[in-house]
Amino acid sequence: MEKYICPCSYEYDPAVGDPDNGVPAGTPWEEVPADWVCPWCGLGKEAFEKQ
Repeated sequence: MEKYICPCSYEYDPAVGDPDNGVPAGTPWEEVPADWVCPWCGLGKEAFEKQ
């Protein structure tokens, strides 16, 4: 699964997910909720780029 990076340098790794914010480990980027935001800076999914 591919990782995505926020301009603030936070990296979304599907293997890890973001369990503290409701995204369990193993969740591919396409299945991360549209209203999910970066836990570091608050930017939305549209700000992330594929690594």
